[in-house]
Amino acid sequence: MNYQKELEKIIERLGKEEKVPTLLLHSCCAPCSSYVMEYLSNYFKITVFYYNPNIYPESEYTKRILEQQTLIGKMMVKHPISFMAGNYDKDLFYEMAKGMEHLKEGGARCFKCYELRLRESAKIAKQCGFDYFTTTLSISPLKNAAKLNEIGMRLAEEYGVWYLPSDFKKKNGYKRSIELSKEYGLYRQDYCGCEFSVRQTENV
Repeated sequence: MNYQKELEKIIERLGKEEKVPTLLLHSCCAPCSSYVMEYLSNYFKITVFYYNPNIYPESEYTKRILEQQTLIGKMMVKHPISFMAGNYDKDLFYEMAKGMEHLKEGGARCFKCYELRLRESAKIAKQCGFDYFTTTLSISPLKNAAKLNEIGMRLAEEYGVWYLPSDFKKKNGYKRSIELSKEYGLYRQDYCGCEFSVRQTENV
């Protein structure tokens, strides 16, 4: 499935209906969210949901969440963007990762981490009455867009809230995120976020 085309179909339909729905946008970091906010804020009223209990160490978490809030305050967008912080449930992440600590990045542990963050996003979207939820994660060339969308659509059915399909790296989305990161002087981390990705980066 071409998830970018599916997204464009939804945007086209919303335009014909003259609707501006609400979107809970899970964000992994400011650089990845930059292009996504620039793009989607033309069509949705966005609340960025920062829920990333995988991030290690806590000082890194603090650095990334502050960078996210700073970027939202600086960006010029069509519809104003709000911010919501989730809990820093690092114990929940380690419980999820138990037995998979040795796995390489991009495998089963990462897929479980996708679901951990998307599940909380779906739960909050339902509780707060958002029309849609999605994540910025698909903008990364290192993330599995098919798996992300598979999980998102399954959780949409489970929680009864629409999931917005995406593959934000398409149409030069990743390239644009790098340009925006330079434009806004954003901190770009050199590892995904968790303790295990730090180890893998150090061992390369």
